[in-house]
Amino acid sequence: MPGRERAKYLFRVARLIQERSRELAVLESLDNGKPIKESRDVDVPLAAAHFFYYAGWADKLAYAGFGPEPKPLGVAGQVIPWNFPLLMAAWKLAPALATGNTCVLKPAETTPLSALLLAEILQQAELPPGVVNIVTGAGATGAALVAHPGVDKVAFTGSTEVGKQIQRALAGTGKRLTLELGGKAANIVFDDAPVSQAVEGIVNGIFFNQGHVCCAGSRLLVQEPVAEGVVEALKRRLETLRLGDPLDKNTDIGAINSSQQLEKIRELSDSGEAEGAQRWSPRCSLPTRGYWFPPTLFTDVVPAQRIAREEIFGPVLSVLTFRTPEEAVERANNTTYGLSAGVWTEKGSRILHMASRLRAGVVWANTFNRFDPSSPFGGYRESGFGREGGRHGLAPYLGSPLDA
Repeated sequence: MPGRERAKYLFRVARLIQERSRELAVLESLDNGKPIKESRDVDVPLAAAHFFYYAGWADKLAYAGFGPEPKPLGVAGQVIPWNFPLLMAAWKLAPALATGNTCVLKPAETTPLSALLLAEILQQAELPPGVVNIVTGAGATGAALVAHPGVDKVAFTGSTEVGKQIQRALAGTGKRLTLELGGKAANIVFDDAPVSQAVEGIVNGIFFNQGHVCCAGSRLLVQEPVAEGVVEALKRRLETLRLGDPLDKNTDIGAINSSQQLEKIRELSDSGEAEGAQRWSPRCSLPTRGYWFPPTLFTDVVPAQRIAREEIFGPVLSVLTFRTPEEAVERANNTTYGLSAGVWTEKGSRILHMASRLRAGVVWANTFNRFDPSSPFGGYRESGFGREGGRHGLAPYLGSPLDA
């Protein structure tokens, strides 16, 4: 199918996502537990934006920098997580379809509903049968998809442990692979940063989507002269957050996705107290039904503690301090992950200095958790490899004429 024809289908899908945005937002919050305002204002618009963006690339691949005649790889097997079901489906499907591949997508077993509604939207857009196939199931289904001999390329977003299993399974098979895995991002606040702006960025960095974000700023590094003031301002801000019904548009923090995830968050939080960190949560009543965890702040944290090393994937923030920019870089890079980081300062030269030294795929300056379909996203080390988004997101789905 010519690129201009593929673009027509992608534009059509993007417009249908916009037309059915309310339906998708409600379904996403019902399925995942995230606040409706996040589904409505972030997930659904970004999903549509990715289809719009890659629709624009579909007939321009010869000018994307991958050679004069880039070819699709064939069948892409795509496994997505439960934290952003619709958005992750868009991240995977849009570039794969723009480049002429067919797809088999497996959503997480706890959040399949928005992917199934997306399948209905693809049918409504009259995408030819068999171009996108959505298969539900648990881990065994994903393993079967990854190992299937008819799959030419695998894209996985999820835990580092499963990512390692996939990489071992595909070693020597010749299949292309991209992995977007976990993270333990450092959000670094210098003494010249505007405190109120930084506090909002800290809250967005870790408590957005209940902390169920691979690039969450779960380690807060604050320069010592302002550490006490920043922590006190942060506590005051956390007192104003509303935890409760995800379908209430005033809710800031929704439900934890599953009992297994809640148990992991509790276990790691308890370990923080046991290892000597000081735990604090705002006064809030938890609903009696469902899985809930209050926004939690740990101070007196040292780098050796588990809450400073392991990905919690929940609304838990560990606060550490530093004296100099060099110490901040050392502490920020003291992790097995390398997905994202944030820097808060009024000095542009300091931002550039830090960004060039932080070992992270994405570095935000005076903001956090900002995404755009034209900007590549991905990590290093145990955060995976490959990029999604932007022109770079086309490369994993393209081969040269020799590959074909």
